[in-house]
This record gives sequence, C-alpha cells and structure tokens, in this order.
Amino acid sequence: MDLSNLKPAEGSVKHDGKRVGRGQGSGKGGTATRGHKGAKSRSGYSKKIGFEGGQMPLQRRVPKFGFTNINRVAYQGINLDTLQALVDEKKVKDTIDLDVLMTNRLAGKNDLVKVLGRGELKAKLKVSAHKFSASAKAAIEAAGGEAITL
Repeated sequence: MDLSNLKPAEGSVKHDGKRVGRGQGSGKGGTATRGHKGAKSRSGYSKKIGFEGGQMPLQRRVPKFGFTNINRVAYQGINLDTLQALVDEKKVKDTIDLDVLMTNRLAGKNDLVKVLGRGELKAKLKVSAHKFSASAKAAIEAAGGEAITL
C-alpha cells in the first residue's frame, strides 16, 4: 500500500455526475448534451402531464361515459350495528348526535348523515341524523329509542 493506490472509503464520496454546460474545455459545453434545436433543447421546457409526443393522449382517446347529476346530495351512511358497537364499547350511553359521530370518526363535520338498517340494535338510543331508512327508524323505535330528523 502506498500513495498511488489510496482511495476514499466506499460510499463516502458522492459524485454529482457530469457538469454540463460549463464551457468547451470540459467536453460537455456547447449544446450541453441537449442536441440541436427543438423544445427539449431550450431552457424552461416542461412537457404537459399526459403528453405522448404528439400522439392523442390516453385521457382524450377514451370516451366520456355516463352522467353526473349536479343536484346529487351525498349522505354518509351509518348502520345500526355500528351504533350498537359504540354502545358495546361504552363510547355512548343514550344519545347519539353528530358530535358523537365526529369524535368517533364515523362522519366529517360537513357530512350529511343517514342511518341505515343493517344489523340489530338492542340499546335504547336517542339518535339524531339528517335521514333514516324506514327499517332503521323502525328498529330504533322497536328498541325503545327515538329517531330525530335534523
């Protein structure tokens, strides 16, 4: 081992690769590996998202489909078995409203809530929501509770 075969430890030196556009003497001056003319040779070039070299892009080739109703009202559905689970885990006692649903992450602050009828409800609950399915309302009242429409 002598000065001629010394080298830094593996991984300690990070090379930044070739420095292009630093004059003719570097061997990478002139066009700086970008070729001659065309959009890609110019500064500030960035291709649009989905650009396929002039070929008709996928999002324009595929046909539009269906219909979107601008008046649609989306409800966050919550089933009876979910409400019963809250009671079983002792997270609620007798009242379920939007605040309780938000703290248990079952609904967001701007969500409209609809109670749906899957599962069975054994607890007597006072449930407040924007909508109830007929089966859910019947099940809540059959358990001795109350369904309050907001």
